[in-house]
Amino acid sequence: MTLWAKWATALVFVLLWCPLGAAHLPLVAYVRGISSDLSISLVAIACLGMYQRVSGVHLVSDHERKVLNLVFAAGALFLYPLALGWGDWDSYRLGWGAPGMWAALLVVSLVCWGKGLRLLPVLIALGLLAWAAGALESTNLWDYLIDPWIAVGAIFQCFKMVGCQLRLRFRTAAGGVARTSS
Repeated sequence: MTLWAKWATALVFVLLWCPLGAAHLPLVAYVRGISSDLSISLVAIACLGMYQRVSGVHLVSDHERKVLNLVFAAGALFLYPLALGWGDWDSYRLGWGAPGMWAALLVVSLVCWGKGLRLLPVLIALGLLAWAAGALESTNLWDYLIDPWIAVGAIFQCFKMVGCQLRLRFRTAAGGVARTSS
């Protein structure tokens, strides 16, 4: 990251906390008013990302990052359409202490842990601990695990991954055709 980008990032961070409007609320308060609290998962990932930027130490592999994006995108596509009424069943209700959701989170955590993926089980554990402690305004576990910002980011990253894979396959196929015709 260039020196200019570091200063621009610091400036944006400071500006997010400056009071604006008639209510003299910081910009982050307006963002919170639109999307509610940030999930514990997003806060933890942001802290991890800041640590990696500052220290230069990468604690999360590209493979783990891809799996994390896929899981968050799948969770968002499961949660939000059903919670908005696009079906007869409301998946958001599971967040109020349904044993089925706890069991699903346990299975996902154990499968990830068994495959050597550590970040997702840690995020689930942090979310559960924060939920049990009542750290956020919400009492729904979903709000601790996922939010619209992380959902949109994960879906965007999944589209980006698919685009890269298609481009790679197209280049490989085009390279094979060029070699066979010469």
